Order: sequence, then C-alpha cells, then structure tokens
Amino acid sequence: MIFKISQLIFLNFAVMKKVYLDNASTTAMRPEVIQEMTKVMAEDFGNPSSTHSFGRNGKMILELSRKSIAKYLNCSAQEIIFTSGGTEADNWILRSAVEDLKVERIITSKIEHHAVLYTTLALQSDYNIQVDYVNINSDGTIDLTHLSNLLSDEKKTIVSLMHVNNETGTVLDLDRVTTICKQYNVLFHSDTVQSVGKTEIDLQKTPVDFIVASAHKFHGPKGVGFAFVRKNTGLQPLIFGGEQEKGLRAGTEAVHQIAGMVKALALSYENLDQDRKYITDLKMYLIEEFEIHFPGFRINGKKEDFYNIINIILPFSSDKTSMLLFSLDMKGIAVSRGSACQSGSIKPSHVLKEMLSENDLKLPNLRISFSHYNTKEDIDWLIESLKNI
Repeated sequence: MIFKISQLIFLNFAVMKKVYLDNASTTAMRPEVIQEMTKVMAEDFGNPSSTHSFGRNGKMILELSRKSIAKYLNCSAQEIIFTSGGTEADNWILRSAVEDLKVERIITSKIEHHAVLYTTLALQSDYNIQVDYVNINSDGTIDLTHLSNLLSDEKKTIVSLMHVNNETGTVLDLDRVTTICKQYNVLFHSDTVQSVGKTEIDLQKTPVDFIVASAHKFHGPKGVGFAFVRKNTGLQPLIFGGEQEKGLRAGTEAVHQIAGMVKALALSYENLDQDRKYITDLKMYLIEEFEIHFPGFRINGKKEDFYNIINIILPFSSDKTSMLLFSLDMKGIAVSRGSACQSGSIKPSHVLKEMLSENDLKLPNLRISFSHYNTKEDIDWLIESLKNI
C-alpha cells in the first residue's frame, strides 16, 4: 500500500504541468544555441591566443563574434570586451572608474542590482568616495530633476543607473540620462542586463559610456557576457594575467560560450519584433485575467513598463506570503518575488522597499517574467493555481 502511494506521488510529479514564468532570472537556451556551442566545442577547441591553425580558428570565431555584437549595438568591435557576465562587468567598470579614472563620486539609486549597489558600498569603504542616491518616484522611475540637482555640484563623477529594473520592469530613459550626463561632463554606466537582446540599443544615437550584458538573459549560456567600453575612456584591467581582450581582461576566452552568446543575440534581434508583440500580448492577457479573478491586485510600477516583466501585489492576507512561492512550485509553476540573487533571503525586496509602504511590503507579491516560449495556457494555470491557494 505504501509503495502504491509513493508510486502515485511520483507519477503526479512526473506528469505535472510545468510552467516557467521566471525569465528575468534566467532563460532557456534556444536549440540553435546548443547546436552552435556543441559544434564549436567539438571542432574549434584551440586556444585563441595560440598561433597555429587550431588557435587561429578559435581567434576567428572570437573576432567575428565581437563584430556581430557590435553590429547589433551600432558600435565598434574594439569596444566590446568579453566577460563572465554582467556582475563582473559592473564590478570592473565601477572599480576602475574609481581606481584608475580617479572618480570621486558615484551617483546611483537604491533600486539597482546588487552587482552595482554592493560594489558601490565596497568602493565607498575602500576609497572613501562620495555616494549619492537619486530619489525614486512612487512608480519606480528615477527622479531626473533630482539627478540634475545632484550633478550641479561639480565633482568627477560616474552615474550608474540600470536600463530596465530586474524586479519591476521599470524603464530608464537612456537618451535623456545620457544627455544630462553629457551636459555635466560626467561618465554614465548603465546595467543593461535585462534589456540587451530584448530591445534596440543604438550606441551611436545614445552615447552612454558603458553598458553590460549577460547571455543567459536572452536565451544564451550562463557564465558569459560582455561589457561595452567606449573608446578612450581609459579603463584598466580588473583581472591580470595574459594579454587577452586587448589586455583588459586576462584569461583564455570561453570560445564555445561566446559563440553561443552571439548566436542567441542574433536570434533575439532577428525575432525581436514578433517576440516583443507576442510577449506584450501575453502580458496584457495576464493583466486582464487578474482584473477578472483578482480585482484587488495592484501593479508595482506601471502596466506600460518593460514588456516581459510585471510585479504585482496580490489581494491576499499577509500570512500567505511565506508559502506562496512554495505553493506555486508544488503546482509546477516557477515565479519569484524578485531577484534570484536574493531568493533565499527573508528580507523584503530592496527595490519594493523604495516604492511601497511598510504594510504593502508585508503583502504577497509576485514577479512574473515571460519569454516567447510561454503561452496563454501557462497564464491560465497560474490563475487557476492562485485561486486555489
């Protein structure tokens, strides 16, 4: 009898509908990306720093990949530096700005990713630099008037503000912030991890000084990304060793991961218009369904924020907060309450803390993030599961 019950439980998990709605944390690799990486691993395994034919093949893949990224971002290939991802790139840019460019002040916000926030705090501790935080409006947007006021105090400065917030989907007006920073002759770094591959970025039209990307956010492999470093900014290396990446990032390049990243980026931009429309329609369908079944729900931010992320407060009692994600996971549904980097934390989201009252912070909230792999049936199952909690 016990064996039969165990079998039933196992079968229940085996046939359970699986719904992945946590694409702001990471995305599934496209099959074409896996094929490309497998081919490179099998056929082009040479060290790209070696001068023999095996090495030259690896080097060719590396440089063609660099040119491909530059084409999509409308910049020079020499301005693309391969890294292990956005976190390393954020750390490198901010640390070198302070250590090598002699920046005296970082202006950022309290809703940045921890890759920026914790790096800033470390630099403040190590170098006693000034750190100023831009005010946040109730909808999660940056108070650009306050930014201008902060910059009126002339000091060698780098501004670091993310393009698309990873928890709410709030979008920064990159063009306007770039204009403000140029007006005051300060450097501008933007964490674009959530936007590269999901929206157009023209680095000639928008002359931001530094942006960063992680491949696993646009259906590429984990452990690889890149930094855009505008020429003549004078950044120095964070990692020392060989002369790879023009001497700015030592260590043998992961050619198969870079090839996979570029394949993913190419497919993302080739399919951008249709994927964006499809995902936007899914998001609107979710909002409509919530309005029907949970009329008391609220959106943290605006429904017009970035098309693949929505953060909502549910009209449930606060005692359901702690078990909400577990209950949905038991139904086969993957969502989150914010950044995956702090998913094990019992503390409220540092982003929502800047936007919500103490009472609202205690209420159950969900971050739902989509990809082109999602369907309306996924949303129907989420709604049905929430109704039964």
